[in-house]
Amino acid sequence: MKTLVIGATTNKERYAYKAIHSLVGKSHQVVAIGAKKGMALDVVIETEKIPFKGIDTVTLYINPQIQREYYDYIISLEPRRVVFNPGTENPELYTLLDENNIEYEVACTLVLLATNQY
Repeated sequence: MKTLVIGATTNKERYAYKAIHSLVGKSHQVVAIGAKKGMALDVVIETEKIPFKGIDTVTLYINPQIQREYYDYIISLEPRRVVFNPGTENPELYTLLDENNIEYEVACTLVLLATNQY
C-alpha cells in the first residue's frame, strides 16, 4: 500500500513527520508533498503535485483553506481513501470525495498505525 502525505515536513516535532516515520517503520510505501523540498527519513518531500500512481491512502496535514488547491489533484489520484488528521476536517472536501466514490476517515494516522487499524 502506498500513502501520500500532504503537508510533509522535515521538522521531527511535527505530526506529519512522525506519521512518515511510523508509516515507513510499518513497511508502507510513502510519497510526500510539502511546502519545502527536503527529506523525511528516506522519503523525498516534493513541492509539486506529482501524478503519483497506485496511491491507496492520502493523509492530510494541511488546513481546509490550503486543501482547496489540492481538491482536483487528490481526486485525480483516485485513492481508496483520504485520512483527515485532527485540524484538517473539511465537509466541503467530504462532499467531493463522496461524489467521486472515495472513502474518507476523520482520524489520526498515528493512532490508526499504533492500533493496527491503518
